[in-house]
Amino acid sequence: MSYRRAILLMAGVAFLHFSALRVNGQDAAKVLVPHSSWNCGMAEGIPRPESGSLIFEAQVKLDRVADVGKTPFGNRRIAVGQEGAVSGSRLSAAVMPGSLDFELTLSNGTIEIEQILVLKTADGKYIYVRNAGTGADAKDVRIVMDFEAPNASEYAWLNSGKYVARRVLDRAAKTLTLRVYDVSGVALKTDSANVIRITKPAGVPAQPWDYRRKAATEKQGDLLIKESVTLSPSQSVGASKRGNRNIIPITGGELDGRITGKVLAAGADYQNLSNPATIDARYLWQANDGEIIIVRNAGAFGALVPTFEARTDGPYAFLNTSLFLSSNPGMAAGGVGITMYDSKN
Repeated sequence: MSYRRAILLMAGVAFLHFSALRVNGQDAAKVLVPHSSWNCGMAEGIPRPESGSLIFEAQVKLDRVADVGKTPFGNRRIAVGQEGAVSGSRLSAAVMPGSLDFELTLSNGTIEIEQILVLKTADGKYIYVRNAGTGADAKDVRIVMDFEAPNASEYAWLNSGKYVARRVLDRAAKTLTLRVYDVSGVALKTDSANVIRITKPAGVPAQPWDYRRKAATEKQGDLLIKESVTLSPSQSVGASKRGNRNIIPITGGELDGRITGKVLAAGADYQNLSNPATIDARYLWQANDGEIIIVRNAGAFGALVPTFEARTDGPYAFLNTSLFLSSNPGMAAGGVGITMYDSKN
């Protein structure tokens, strides 16, 4: 290849690269308006994170990244955190083990994210973080951060304001990175020329944000499973913007009944101890055949309702469509014992 031809070829490649960046930049600068079923806490629109000011970066080592498969809501992938660190001008902390990153990909490419993390500051304060995110595709996913920090701490500023993050999940390296920006002062331009609206395929049920409540007519039916769940010591946030938050990490366990397998070291019981006290346990089962099942057991004491998310073409698909009830947690070696039942009217 001649020198002249090489120069022309490199110039052409550079021009194409610049053009792609310019187009992507124009899209990335637009306001992202979430679908109404997954509004991420910013229904009016999510600005480009980088339009705000960077306040911290979180680096999380991952224990595993698991493909659940196609569930009723879309294609589900889960990342489980081991540990991590937060560094920035306004916050320095550790990311506690067991964080959960739930990624949902719909048939039209739309991405929906839910994350649950717990931070521990250098002076021993715990901060509960539950985030929601979305994107029209994987190239521009925006995560709306939501913090519950102790009201009586120097971190109470996290309880107000608007924060949006970039999320980078590197499956090969088993790392998750969050770059968090304060976008409180960013003006939203929501005219048609400056908006990307998230769409979802028709007929796809919306994944729930809140847990299912027990109906007055429901009663315990046949046994589903008995599980023993091992726990770590509590991580108390204390009084925060949504009440008195207490977190009990889940470190493992066993299950027996219609499903046999183990409880993975992931997630926690994210309790709200304000009156009336409620349990909101988010964790994972792994059946003996290797299938991963997402578990949420939540509600007031005496009215706990477990819900599940499993592969629709797998052996535990019945968990997606049936209704179940749970006993209260009882004492067991290293943690608690729970029995789950079919629900009947």
